[in-house]
Amino acid sequence: MAANFGVPPEGERIRALVGERLRQAMTEDGAKVTVSWRGEQKHLHVISMPADTLYFNPDTHRIRAQRTLDPDRNRVLDAEPWSEAAQTYLHDLLRQDPANPSQMDPEFISLRDELDDYGQKEPGIISPDGILVDGNTRCAALRDLGVKDIRVGVLPSDTSRRDINAVELYLQLRKDRRREYSYINQLIAIEEELGGGRREDDVARDFNIKVKTLQQDRWVYQMICDAIDRSTTSSGAALHLVDFEDQQEKLRELQRVYVKVAATDPDAAEQLKESRLAMVVLRLPKTTLRLVEEDFHSRYVDERLPPELRPEVSEVGEIAIPGLPGVAVSGPAAAVGATRGLTDKLLQAEAVRKAAGKLDPREVAEADRVMKAAHKVFKTATDLAGQDARFRKRQVAVPERLMDAADHVNQCAAEFAEAKAKRALDEETFDDALLVLRASLIRLAKQAGRTFSTPGDGVDWLLAATRED
Repeated sequence: MAANFGVPPEGERIRALVGERLRQAMTEDGAKVTVSWRGEQKHLHVISMPADTLYFNPDTHRIRAQRTLDPDRNRVLDAEPWSEAAQTYLHDLLRQDPANPSQMDPEFISLRDELDDYGQKEPGIISPDGILVDGNTRCAALRDLGVKDIRVGVLPSDTSRRDINAVELYLQLRKDRRREYSYINQLIAIEEELGGGRREDDVARDFNIKVKTLQQDRWVYQMICDAIDRSTTSSGAALHLVDFEDQQEKLRELQRVYVKVAATDPDAAEQLKESRLAMVVLRLPKTTLRLVEEDFHSRYVDERLPPELRPEVSEVGEIAIPGLPGVAVSGPAAAVGATRGLTDKLLQAEAVRKAAGKLDPREVAEADRVMKAAHKVFKTATDLAGQDARFRKRQVAVPERLMDAADHVNQCAAEFAEAKAKRALDEETFDDALLVLRASLIRLAKQAGRTFSTPGDGVDWLLAATRED
């Protein structure tokens, strides 16, 4: 976020031009656009402004996560948000694919093509000083097309920075919005709204989500921020928020499983979280992540780790509580530390790989070797976990089928009594169905008789019930 929003250098000149065109629009009683303004609906007059005189909003949530991809340009944007360099950076970010910033966003291309074919349909919104509140992406597309003017509604003369952010959020969250915030940028927007003192249920309502979903996403956002901190290397490489942009479903599912396990075993939940986070970093499929249970690391991963992947984990005893002399709690289990250590290695290796052009090639090569070795280990581990899961499924399939059959028989008994009471029982058909059931039980009994050398009570009953005289 820009450190000093201020007034753009051409703000006064723009304000004068805006005032002149607003007076003309009022005289002609021209088109208007409606926004939520300080808790009320306000109708703004629409005017035409030169597209190249307006300023992209440094605070726009649409590219908040992407800003950190280039620290040098981001520092310029913080220090001099209205400079040509900063505005050019914003223009570039507005065109990028949030999940793959090295490419142009397909949605931006579609918007640009639509504007080229049909012109601007919906007006943007600006402050009186020429800051784009809504329509940043449209303005970027119109500039790319060489279109001279953009139609915009104008906010009142006392518009503040807070007003600009509130109006942008209101317009973004309307049901007719055209280009949604990316997942990470929405998480940032939610945190900023809550950071401003708003209640969770109010923010959830604005974002058209349940409070439970908002809380889930906040957990995910904090985990991502923690992962970024853990990814920082001695050479300064670190992952960015956008590196988690297309991992939404994996991370939400991770949170759901974590909370469920943590209710009974916090250490097991931490191990599960760390293993799944490692697999997110390795970009493994969501269906593969589902194979990870609490003991995944100890059962399938640990013994297969080569030296370059084996973390240095010190034994953790009790931890003193600051401010409470003599009070201590148990530290995390060694298994949790080992799992977390491996995840740290992968986070840092991935950070180095993504910063390849700025680091020593030898460091990048070592990071690449670590990631390839991890892929190999996790491929073997998930293959084994998948085999075990399929085996367990086969183990329980037969008993579950019998339980389902018992449920059907119980239901049949209830319906039998009802049919008998109403004199609606078809005795002949019922008798035929029993013979089909008997034949099925005889087939099952033959299989069970060949399998169990010392049958239990249940198998004994089955064999006796189906024994032919």
